[in-house]
Amino acid sequence: MSYELNEKRFLDELEKELAIDSVTGQYHELQDYLVKEIEDLGFKTTTLHKGGIIADIGGEGNPLLITAHGDTIGMMVRHINGDGTIKVCKVGGLYAYHTERENVRVHTRSGKVFTGCVQRKNASVHVTENELNEEVANFDTNSFVVLDEDVSSADDVRKLGIDIGDYVAIEPRFTYSNGYIKSHYIDDKALVALLMELLADVKEGKIKLNRKVYLYISFYEEIGHGGSFIPDDVKDFLAIDIACIGPEQTSSEHKVSVFCKDSRFPYNLDMTRELEEAGKKAGADYVPDIFTPHYGTDADPALVAGYDIRHAAIGPGTRASHGYERTHIDGIKNTYKLLAQYVSE
Repeated sequence: MSYELNEKRFLDELEKELAIDSVTGQYHELQDYLVKEIEDLGFKTTTLHKGGIIADIGGEGNPLLITAHGDTIGMMVRHINGDGTIKVCKVGGLYAYHTERENVRVHTRSGKVFTGCVQRKNASVHVTENELNEEVANFDTNSFVVLDEDVSSADDVRKLGIDIGDYVAIEPRFTYSNGYIKSHYIDDKALVALLMELLADVKEGKIKLNRKVYLYISFYEEIGHGGSFIPDDVKDFLAIDIACIGPEQTSSEHKVSVFCKDSRFPYNLDMTRELEEAGKKAGADYVPDIFTPHYGTDADPALVAGYDIRHAAIGPGTRASHGYERTHIDGIKNTYKLLAQYVSE
């Protein structure tokens, strides 16, 4: 049987999630939104004390946990400069060159949000051409947030309510054109939206679960401990995350990748083979791939934490990971076909 993605519903859900900033640790708004969405579909949720959502979506025996992460990379206010610009530090694997000229939102403790832009200290080609050519973007030395406010001193900025430790999120710039999805934070909100599709199809009876299935939305994947807590009865852990495109990679924006290994561990061989067989049965266009040297999923910390589980991962091929990312709806659809087949075999 071939399981088809509701493309419009998926894209609508993705756009809604992208509009909610959720840099690692800043989970409350997105968690509240997803809890309501999941419970409106009729599934009960449990929230983790540190942040995270677990939902039992039905089925019996041999529990499988499927995860996608709702947290994103981003920035935090590190220092307020004397000229009213803001020095930031990265949260997760963010590089300054991916933020240059991007619009951002600064979230204060009081809940106010201020807009701005990341720019170089010497940003004008007309008067600082040499610096622009020679300097590498760097949060520590020459890349700052310039607020869309009339500020010229640190006191001016503090009077707005902005302080050290406030979160700074990049505006996603979501677009959809000719099947291509372009946005910051496709990693991993596209796959959270995909799991919401799975829930909807289970609710509507289009997918009959072959085992007990948990859905887990984590909010700490980007810093490495999202999967460090899982329900005690879980036997298998399946992470749904982006497959990075690059030299010597087989991943494609039009295909779903079955992960064989990341920078930490090989994935469970038996579970990986099961996923490949499910891909064949579903008619999903899939490829095996390996991701090194800087990649891991939420399935890895569960093993480090000592859980006796099998772990595996799948996801759509995605360009420019942790930058302005791009994938294709075909890759999303193939990921969904494989996932739906695997949970219904």
